[in-house]
Amino acid sequence: MTNQNVVVPDSRKGIGITIAMALSKSLLSPFVPKLLPAAPDGCFTISRKMFSKKTETEGKTHSWVDSMRDSSPTRAKPTTSLSETQEKNTWIVNHPSALNMFEQIVNGSKGKQIVMFLDYDGTLSPIVEDPDRAFMTNEMREAVRDVGRYFPTAIVTGRCRDKVYSFVRLAGLYYAGSHGMDIKGPSKNSCRNKRNVLFQPASEFLRMIDEVYNVLLERTKCIPGAKVEDNKFCISVHFRCVEEKMWATLVERVRSVLNGYPKLRLTQGRKVLEIRPTIKWDKGKALEFLLESLGYANSTDVLPVYIGDDRTDEDAFKVLRSRGQGLGILVSKVPKETNASYSLQEPTEASTLILLAKGFLFSFRC
Repeated sequence: MTNQNVVVPDSRKGIGITIAMALSKSLLSPFVPKLLPAAPDGCFTISRKMFSKKTETEGKTHSWVDSMRDSSPTRAKPTTSLSETQEKNTWIVNHPSALNMFEQIVNGSKGKQIVMFLDYDGTLSPIVEDPDRAFMTNEMREAVRDVGRYFPTAIVTGRCRDKVYSFVRLAGLYYAGSHGMDIKGPSKNSCRNKRNVLFQPASEFLRMIDEVYNVLLERTKCIPGAKVEDNKFCISVHFRCVEEKMWATLVERVRSVLNGYPKLRLTQGRKVLEIRPTIKWDKGKALEFLLESLGYANSTDVLPVYIGDDRTDEDAFKVLRSRGQGLGILVSKVPKETNASYSLQEPTEASTLILLAKGFLFSFRC
């Protein structure tokens, strides 16, 4: 049996951690890395700095995996505990259903210009295994089309703007793709009170994003279920089809690529890792930009309504709270920390709310 002796010297003397192993050469040679050569007595040294860095890296990976697990849609459970029921009831009190509170919302909108902001995945369409097949229903498209005739309406998404337009196929809307880093509005002739807007605050990152996208394709191709999506000004690494036991590996590979690109940052959404430029721009900034473009930046007679389901939508909810003006509505079946004021259970409820908005809110404007 092999004897092992691990010695940790006094850290105050600045001495590294020495690990002495009485191992035979046949065991030692295959497992000792070249950067840690063994001394003649069979000992090798790992510096405290290297040890701390490895521990820190592992800790960050575990933190990311925990966050990925928390943000993943919860599957329906056969039974619900009393504490879970109480938690949900408390959450509903603080974030009541927008459908149940619709009359109150209508009363608060009287005399105000409504501007609709809508996330796509998980709001206008369900979350599906293949992100390329996240199609909205015809009923939802009709609801969005009709409300867009009465109120300025924007689709604010992490998707590539052209990609989400191919899903929605409605020309009279504003589209803010890549988390608001690619904004374009309808042509001037499509609606009397709407302007054509084109804003791309991250244009200088296009070449870098394309380079990282190609590297990530190569580095993640051996992880079953992982899908890398090029969203023009950002990159999405979908893990909705990746087994949970492989999440840590996926995070490590993504982070290892980004180590060489300090101007890019890693964030997380619902079943997706997002790689974005480090510029101070997000869905909340996009909301503010569109309100200013529409002439409502300092108006007290506007009511922005933002409906979204993702952690990235929280940036928009925060803006509405800081303005003290507007309604943030979170689409979620489970309680979660949010800056939204109201909630909806699923995209079908969002469709119902949009239809009600078209029918009732427009009547109060007339």
